[in-house]
Amino acid sequence: MSTYHSLNRMLQDTFYIWRQEFKQVFKDEGVLIFLIIVPLVYPLLYSWIYNNETVHEVPVVVVDDSHTSLSRQFIRRCDASPDVRVAFYAQDMDEAKSLISRQLVKGAYYIPGDFETNVYRMQQGVISVYCDMSLMLTYKAIFQTAQLVSLEMGAEIRTKLGGHYTSREETITARPLDYADVPIFNPAGGYGSFILPGVLMLILQQTLVLGIGMSAGTARENSRYKQLIPISRPYQGVFRIVFGKSLCYFMIYAIMGVWLAVVVPKLFSFPQLATGWTLLVLMLPYILACIFFGMVTSCLVKYRENVMLLMVFMSVPLLFMSGVSWPQSNIPGLWQGVSWIFPSTWGIKAYVRLNSMGASLSDVAFELNMIWLLMTVYFAIACGVYRYQIYLTRQDALERWHEMKERKKVKRE
Repeated sequence: MSTYHSLNRMLQDTFYIWRQEFKQVFKDEGVLIFLIIVPLVYPLLYSWIYNNETVHEVPVVVVDDSHTSLSRQFIRRCDASPDVRVAFYAQDMDEAKSLISRQLVKGAYYIPGDFETNVYRMQQGVISVYCDMSLMLTYKAIFQTAQLVSLEMGAEIRTKLGGHYTSREETITARPLDYADVPIFNPAGGYGSFILPGVLMLILQQTLVLGIGMSAGTARENSRYKQLIPISRPYQGVFRIVFGKSLCYFMIYAIMGVWLAVVVPKLFSFPQLATGWTLLVLMLPYILACIFFGMVTSCLVKYRENVMLLMVFMSVPLLFMSGVSWPQSNIPGLWQGVSWIFPSTWGIKAYVRLNSMGASLSDVAFELNMIWLLMTVYFAIACGVYRYQIYLTRQDALERWHEMKERKKVKRE
């Protein structure tokens, strides 16, 4: 019977903490924003911005100091491309920079005065491209258009100078080594399908850590769990607190995980090659790893606002260190090692390979094992730091109790 009563008490305490944590989530505006509103709204906003995948008719300004037939041919071809539109002609670069600063155009083409002369002298002609780097899509359209037009014009000039008699010889001279451009795993060649799947997984981790950190800060201020742990046995409630809190967050993010990993990609037609079972096998340990990582992080900061400053600052570096938006071979070994301690690194890699590249679970077995390992490690660390916090809380409570007892003695005397 004692075992039954002990188990019953443990379950009651666990569900009490679960219930209290649920109340705290909906009472605290900050926690509510980061755990529910941000995961619902932010992916929609971010995906909507890049929903077109590619941009067309990006306005540019041209500074033509050459005023020759060759420079005009370059301008006409750029204007005829689907991605760029020549909106203004400027007298000099100062005027072009003014147009860019006023956001009337997104870039500028500068053709120097000796452009045609150098080409006809068998020297290299140079055209300078100036781009607004605030949006990668416009930069890509402006730069690639200038690059493609210059390659085509260069091939035509080589063909004219070759002195060939057949069209086949001219084709070989223009393109001695031809290639077929077939985008793999990203048919549209767009920025959204390329980067947003990884961003969705990062949003899941960051919002969880922010919400848990703010909730833990409020809990420390109110000391909501002290009554569950007898003073004589201060460590008895560690597992109850960890399980109760994690159960609350898991129930919320079981829904948010479906929203981020399944619904949002479907709404915006991102590549979806993974089955429901495959995503379940990935998301279950990933959400738990993020929860326990958030609980550990929340115990390492004194004020709940510090969690927000820390995690928001780390969002962009974590995305780069995951190897999705930056080649992993170019990331220094030290920073690769640092990235291994974050669940998002392995979650992003596994999700992108499963959902965007059509990989199987065996192909991402290493990433899954690392997620399970991080989940176990952070669960153990969370229990340890909560145990230490309970110890400090009880020591403080005992000291206050002794102080009150001493004061009552003094009053009686």
